[in-house]
Amino acid sequence: MAALPRLVCASSVVLVVWAGFCSAVCVEVPSETEAVQGKDMKLLCISCMKREEVTANTVVEWFYRPEGGKDEPIYEYRKKNHEFPSRFSGRLQWNGSKDMQDVSITVVNVTLNDSGIYTCNITREFEFEIHRPLFTSSRLIHLTVVEEAGEDFTSVISEIMMYILLVFLTLWLLIEMVYCYRKVSKAEEAAQENATDYLAIPSENKENCAVPVEE
Repeated sequence: MAALPRLVCASSVVLVVWAGFCSAVCVEVPSETEAVQGKDMKLLCISCMKREEVTANTVVEWFYRPEGGKDEPIYEYRKKNHEFPSRFSGRLQWNGSKDMQDVSITVVNVTLNDSGIYTCNITREFEFEIHRPLFTSSRLIHLTVVEEAGEDFTSVISEIMMYILLVFLTLWLLIEMVYCYRKVSKAEEAAQENATDYLAIPSENKENCAVPVEE
């Protein structure tokens, strides 16, 4: 019976370790900076918490600054979503996560006038028993809107490498075919020469070439 508590304790430790490995990992990935006219564009803003078990009140503020202009608020999250009146009215959607580490937004039906600098400000107030420290961070996104999507550089390189490989394999196949053809031709010529030499031998010499059979 004494082994049962130890078994339960060991099982609990294994479950805790397994849960730690299976938990999602937060990675601060930069946002894309090119959008296509008429498409939806996700403005990525990720601010990972070093200690996810600590609760915090998170406030998110999004600003937009056109070329040569000033920052203007366009979106805010303060316990609830709020969209400010702007050129983006009705075209902004919250695209963040429940743990408030991903606080991204999506611009629907992007236009050419949406090019500019987007700022994502995150303010967190951590809830400790003794004090409530504040943590602030900011992300800048220089967005450029184009009329048509440009061809991906990686796909272009992959296509070029595919054609190079195809040409190389074709040349290698031709070389192998020529080599095999010459090898077969030489074998046929050698066989024909042997047959000609055999026919040129006199008949009495052919009889001498026969192998005697022992009785």
